[in-house]
Amino acid sequence: MSDNVCYVDAYARSVEARVVSFDPGDPSLVVLDRTVFYPGGGGQPSDQGLLLRADDGRRWSVLGARRVGDDVVHQLELGDRDPPAVGDRLEVELEWARRLLLMRTHTALHALCGVVWRDYGALVTGGNMEPGSGRMDFEFERMGGELVGEIEEKVNRELVAARDIRVAFLGRDEAFAIPDLIRTKINLLPAGISEVRTIEIVGLDLQADGGTHVANTREVGTIRVTGYESKGRSNKRIRIELVPPAEIAGRGVTAEMPRAH
Repeated sequence: MSDNVCYVDAYARSVEARVVSFDPGDPSLVVLDRTVFYPGGGGQPSDQGLLLRADDGRRWSVLGARRVGDDVVHQLELGDRDPPAVGDRLEVELEWARRLLLMRTHTALHALCGVVWRDYGALVTGGNMEPGSGRMDFEFERMGGELVGEIEEKVNRELVAARDIRVAFLGRDEAFAIPDLIRTKINLLPAGISEVRTIEIVGLDLQADGGTHVANTREVGTIRVTGYESKGRSNKRIRIELVPPAEIAGRGVTAEMPRAH
């Protein structure tokens, strides 16, 4: 079972690990005993980065990662090179700028979800993100342009309010006793799950989630809605992107950009 640090410390950029196995049919697929790579899921892409073998300085680019059972499988860019050997000690390093941008984007989408649920009672029907932008679908029949502008303003008000984000791990019974913990129209949690990871934007939003987030909404900055679409009579899509820091300053908005950890 791979020990994944990202679920308890999203700001961990590197970790020492040992190669546990690789796929004989595809030696570019490597399992480590520890990692900081988010393996993708819930609309958030997997991380990218490097593996470094200190003994000889060899490096392998990690193109992505995915969960297979209890393990995180790392996809390496090998070319004509050999993979690291089973038992090798490696330094596992994230492409940090990309991860941080995904963390900010994911938290922004949770703020959007929190505002839409709190003020309009709309359930989520889908979502996806890339670094710096994303979209969320809602069961929201009456959504229109004027309302979308109102939603953008409310989300930005919450982001600059400097709300802390808390991660918790709850037993199944405790988690499912929380009203509205599952915001998706369909409950996507595995039937036999014994522990539920939750993400709380204090004072705004609490829901089950497995992704990585910043520690405070001020690290997100602000967002703008770049479009909205009707995907059916009651299914509506809102697209957002993070506003670049220079534009935030130009608007005179007080917001703190991500800090070093």
